Amino acid sequence: MRPLEGLRILDLTRVLSGPFATALLADLGAKIIKLEPPQGDDYRHIGPFRDGESALFALTNRGKSSIVIDLKSAEGQALARQLAGQCDVVVENFRPGVAARLGLGADALRADNPALVYCAISGFGQEGPAAQLPAYDLVAQAMSGWMDATGEDGGGPLKVGEALGDVAAGLYAVIAILAALVGRGKTGQGAALDVAMLDCLVAMLPTSHAIHLYSDSPVARVGNRHPLSTPFGAFRTADGYAIIAVLGARQFAALCHVIGAPDAAGDPRFASDECRTQNEPALRTLIEGWSRTQPTQAVVAALAEARVPTAPILTLAQQLASDHAAARALVTDLPHHRLGKSPVVGQPIRFDGKALLAETGAPALGGATRDILQEAGLSGAQITQLIAAGVIKDPTP
Repeated sequence: MRPLEGLRILDLTRVLSGPFATALLADLGAKIIKLEPPQGDDYRHIGPFRDGESALFALTNRGKSSIVIDLKSAEGQALARQLAGQCDVVVENFRPGVAARLGLGADALRADNPALVYCAISGFGQEGPAAQLPAYDLVAQAMSGWMDATGEDGGGPLKVGEALGDVAAGLYAVIAILAALVGRGKTGQGAALDVAMLDCLVAMLPTSHAIHLYSDSPVARVGNRHPLSTPFGAFRTADGYAIIAVLGARQFAALCHVIGAPDAAGDPRFASDECRTQNEPALRTLIEGWSRTQPTQAVVAALAEARVPTAPILTLAQQLASDHAAARALVTDLPHHRLGKSPVVGQPIRFDGKALLAETGAPALGGATRDILQEAGLSGAQITQLIAAGVIKDPTP
């Protein structure tokens, strides 16, 4: 069973945050009606490409049905409102105020359908002094505290190596939508959800919160080590780096034994996690005096045998080629209208041992326009008239 089977979602989103959210909901069985402008989602035109198909679009739009409607026309707006009235959820990531000007805002749609769950994703929220700022991931990372906390000790700020703000907003949007649907099941009433990329990023900084709110200390960049626990980071080996993550006296004593310095476990400088953090340079010198003499594989093997948390630093290619990735089916091929098959990384949670995934790859632009409108109750003549007027686009010959 797919837990969201029977749920209908009108997806007005584009690029990453919204499509990422609705792709997860598609994996869980929801029917996603992706409404696109005549030129399509912006991501259809962003590389890398394979046989003319955008990889980014393929990865984040699996399992959806595409309908093309020109929302600049009054007829298109009315048609979109009709579709929304037949859905359980509407998701949009327009700039605040745009959906309302199109007649597709939360107030208008929920007035017609009080049970509707309406989720608006934006960079900085639907109201507030920053609401109209451009919602770029890099801007949100810069303003959230993430970039300030990320980077080498003594170095400059760094962005995270992924569009974390978009992905975080997508994840929180899914949480909000599912919670609102549970609430609707109790009251019969939907909800208007306001998900801001910046707010989501700020919420995902618990270590920085602890330092700032409870220790009254500035958040400092510490590179690959942990700001509060030691040894907890990347240590040099003869051919690279190994991760060592020690938390607690037992693990530290085991580490000291492995590196040939058992007496260090009783050294007052290293008596507690706080002491070890205060004396991190001395402890790093001690550990790397051992780790630098051996290849990464040997360092990881010795520590793992002693039950000290450790790992090599893998590339994505190495991870996806690993036995773990194969056993957990982290990448799956889905049928695709042009590519034949499309590799995707779906939602990772297992339900009774099974990871649920959409059944099809990303849709052709407007590929389901006619089918969706017929399901909505329009006649063939009405659909033909809308096509002739340029309100909708149907790629079917």
